[in-house]
Amino acid sequence: MAKREIALVIFDGVQALDVAGPLDVFTAANGFLPQEEHYHCVLVAGSTKRLRSSNGMWMVADLTFDQADRAFHTVLVAGGPHLPESAPNEAMSVWLRQWGIAAQRYGSICTGAFALGHAGLLDGRTVTTHWFCSQRLAAQFPAARVEHNRIYARDDRLVTSAGVTAGIDLSLALVGEDHGPALSLACAKALVVVAQRQGGQSQFSPLLTSVRDAETPLGKVQTYVMDHIREAFPVERLAEIGGISARSIARLFVSELGITPHEFVEGVRLDQARNLLESTEMALKAVAFDCGFTSPDQMRSAFQRRLDVTPQQYRGSFRTRH
Repeated sequence: MAKREIALVIFDGVQALDVAGPLDVFTAANGFLPQEEHYHCVLVAGSTKRLRSSNGMWMVADLTFDQADRAFHTVLVAGGPHLPESAPNEAMSVWLRQWGIAAQRYGSICTGAFALGHAGLLDGRTVTTHWFCSQRLAAQFPAARVEHNRIYARDDRLVTSAGVTAGIDLSLALVGEDHGPALSLACAKALVVVAQRQGGQSQFSPLLTSVRDAETPLGKVQTYVMDHIREAFPVERLAEIGGISARSIARLFVSELGITPHEFVEGVRLDQARNLLESTEMALKAVAFDCGFTSPDQMRSAFQRRLDVTPQQYRGSFRTRH
């Protein structure tokens, strides 16, 4: 079996962990593989001058886009905090269109998905990115099918990951594809990370959008619901709190927050339940009722639907230990 050459695209302002995480996974895999099957990783950028990463660390590419004129086994574009709002990097886009898609598999880490989008490589594809930017990715590249709660996504040869450390999850999955789950697990143990996280990235992100101006109808509703989470909140009750019609409050939630009133209320309940599961020993039934769920089964259904884990599994993974 031949060596697998992996090209990781970087740029000024790149997220350091988007680079270091995958590189460490592939390097860890080399420790279990014979020399002839090693991964060979190279950094590719617009130049070989020093680049400043998002945390201030300097990086230097091994190859420029002009020098990297060959088909790699895997091409991955790292993300960066400013990439979603940055203008397209035309040199990068040209290289990705020529050599990215020439790879056996290609994709992105975190917000690197925006670079793929600028290169026209997301159309008609199922992809994911950092939860904070997923709505923006969907709006900017409407032809893409953006999965907002995936740790990583695979669509034929295209692979994309969620935010930052999810690049490690994706890389472990790629090692598993190449060499089997046992080696992937060995790499995870060597790096002291979870081999396969349960649930999607929502469990690692705030479920709620920040409260709008407390004096607006939407702000009044948000504040009241979070302070009185045990109450029932049909849309008519929310409209009464906001001082506007039920139709108007529903429209406000969708236009301002991108969610329905029901999704907001359920999100508040889930957020409170997560806090209690992480920080207390309360029984699941008590947590459910304290957060306004009508039953433990309703809470369990909401957890599985929104986070893809049960409340018990969530507590097992994220319980604060003293």
